[in-house]
Amino acid sequence: MSSAKRIGVLISGRGSNMAALIEACKAPDYPAEIAIVISNRPGAPGLEMAAEAGIPAATIDHTAYPSREAFEAETDKALREAKVDLICNAGFMRLLTESFVDQWRNRQLNIHPSLLPAFKGLNTHERALEAGVRIAGCTVHFVRSEMDSGPIIAQAAVPVLPGDTPDTLAARVLKAEHELYPLALKLVASGAAQVQGERVIFADDSVAATALFAPQTA
Repeated sequence: MSSAKRIGVLISGRGSNMAALIEACKAPDYPAEIAIVISNRPGAPGLEMAAEAGIPAATIDHTAYPSREAFEAETDKALREAKVDLICNAGFMRLLTESFVDQWRNRQLNIHPSLLPAFKGLNTHERALEAGVRIAGCTVHFVRSEMDSGPIIAQAAVPVLPGDTPDTLAARVLKAEHELYPLALKLVASGAAQVQGERVIFADDSVAATALFAPQTA
């Protein structure tokens, strides 16, 4: 029997970070496998990608439910029926209630295109450029009820180049995301990264060193 952690991926769109996770899970020694992909938007391109990879995929359209709680109850049911151990939000554009977050506390990961806690929310790259930062990046963290908050698992630093636009910076950060998310999931699924209080603690210093890096994104 496989000891790999079973992953439920939540998406709303193209699922490019999901694709990176699918690719990582192909390695025989990777400690996770994707058990189900769920989209809250019908026709999301990521659903077709999951089906092509042989991964069960489902649509739970949030607009078909009378409340956030009803939508989340159906999502929770699907995840539990798939025997999911960990959830990975991958471009999932829904804020979750405190009740749902608490049910999956320290078992739900999210990726955000900034070096949190800076630039939470939307229009991340525009705001980074307006602020004149020299280093941008991305963060994988455990989900909490406050948007883009929670214990940080791993971060990748991406330089802001002269002449960058929001689009060029976003493209470079996205490449970093595709490296970072599989790394962060590996750390969590293997047990090398665990939550203590509201911080992530690593098994040893060498593991901690891998959780912050500057990828080749130029």
